[in-house]
Amino acid sequence: MYYQNIRVMTHSGYRGDEKPQAFLINNIKITVIEILDMWVEESFPHKSRKRFFIVKGNDAQKYKIYIDEKTLEWFCEMHEAAL
Repeated sequence: MYYQNIRVMTHSGYRGDEKPQAFLINNIKITVIEILDMWVEESFPHKSRKRFFIVKGNDAQKYKIYIDEKTLEWFCEMHEAAL
Protein backbone atom coordinates (compact mmCIF):
# COMPACT_ATOMS: atom_id res chain seq x y z
CA MET A 1 0.00 0.00 0.00
CA TYR A 2 1.16 3.52 -0.79
CA TYR A 3 -0.33 6.98 -1.33
CA GLN A 4 -0.50 8.56 -4.79
CA ASN A 5 -0.60 12.32 -5.27
CA ILE A 6 -3.97 13.42 -6.73
CA ARG A 7 -5.76 16.63 -7.79
CA VAL A 8 -8.90 17.40 -5.79
CA MET A 9 -11.78 19.80 -6.39
CA THR A 10 -13.12 21.00 -3.05
CA HIS A 11 -15.91 22.99 -1.45
CA SER A 12 -15.14 25.32 1.45
CA GLY A 13 -17.74 25.42 4.19
CA TYR A 14 -18.59 28.39 6.35
CA ARG A 15 -15.55 27.69 8.54
CA GLY A 16 -13.23 27.43 5.56
CA ASP A 17 -12.76 23.66 5.92
CA GLU A 18 -12.27 22.05 2.54
CA LYS A 19 -14.28 18.96 1.69
CA PRO A 20 -13.59 16.94 -1.46
CA GLN A 21 -16.23 17.09 -4.22
CA ALA A 22 -14.28 15.30 -6.95
CA PHE A 23 -10.73 14.17 -7.69
CA LEU A 24 -8.55 13.08 -10.59
CA ILE A 25 -6.72 9.80 -10.30
CA ASN A 26 -4.80 8.47 -13.31
CA ASN A 27 -6.58 11.14 -15.41
CA ILE A 28 -10.01 9.76 -14.46
CA LYS A 29 -12.43 12.11 -12.72
CA ILE A 30 -14.20 10.56 -9.72
CA THR A 31 -17.12 12.54 -8.28
CA VAL A 32 -17.59 12.20 -4.52
CA ILE A 33 -21.12 10.97 -3.88
CA GLU A 34 -20.79 10.73 -0.10
CA ILE A 35 -18.25 11.37 2.67
CA LEU A 36 -18.46 8.24 4.81
CA ASP A 37 -15.93 9.24 7.49
CA MET A 38 -13.37 11.93 8.25
CA TRP A 39 -10.74 12.54 10.91
CA VAL A 40 -7.56 14.50 11.65
CA GLU A 41 -4.13 13.09 12.48
CA GLU A 42 -1.45 15.32 13.96
CA SER A 43 2.27 14.72 14.43
CA PHE A 44 3.69 17.11 16.98
CA PRO A 45 7.37 16.24 16.42
CA HIS A 46 6.98 16.91 12.67
CA LYS A 47 4.47 19.74 13.15
CA SER A 48 2.22 18.18 10.54
CA ARG A 49 -1.52 17.75 10.29
CA LYS A 50 -3.43 15.55 7.86
CA ARG A 51 -7.21 15.50 7.27
CA PHE A 52 -8.43 12.10 6.11
CA PHE A 53 -11.66 11.28 4.30
CA ILE A 54 -13.26 7.97 3.37
CA VAL A 55 -15.42 8.78 0.36
CA LYS A 56 -17.75 6.91 -1.96
CA GLY A 57 -17.18 7.72 -5.63
CA ASN A 58 -19.63 7.80 -8.52
CA ASP A 59 -18.01 4.50 -9.61
CA ALA A 60 -19.39 2.85 -6.40
CA GLN A 61 -15.85 2.43 -5.02
CA LYS A 62 -14.61 3.65 -1.63
CA TYR A 63 -11.47 5.77 -1.45
CA LYS A 64 -9.27 6.89 1.44
CA ILE A 65 -7.86 10.33 0.65
CA TYR A 66 -6.14 12.99 2.71
CA ILE A 67 -4.76 16.49 2.53
CA ASP A 68 -1.40 17.34 4.08
CA GLU A 69 -2.14 20.74 5.59
CA LYS A 70 1.54 21.67 5.62
CA THR A 71 2.10 21.18 1.87
CA LEU A 72 -1.57 21.48 0.79
CA GLU A 73 -1.14 18.33 -1.31
CA TRP A 74 -3.80 15.63 -1.63
CA PHE A 75 -3.13 11.88 -1.69
CA CYS A 76 -5.16 8.71 -2.29
CA GLU A 77 -4.43 5.31 -0.77
CA MET A 78 -3.45 2.83 -3.49
CA HIS A 79 -3.02 -0.93 -3.29
CA GLU A 80 -0.46 -2.95 -5.23
CA ALA A 81 -3.23 -5.16 -6.71
CA ALA A 82 -4.75 -2.09 -8.39
CA LEU A 83 -1.61 -1.55 -10.51
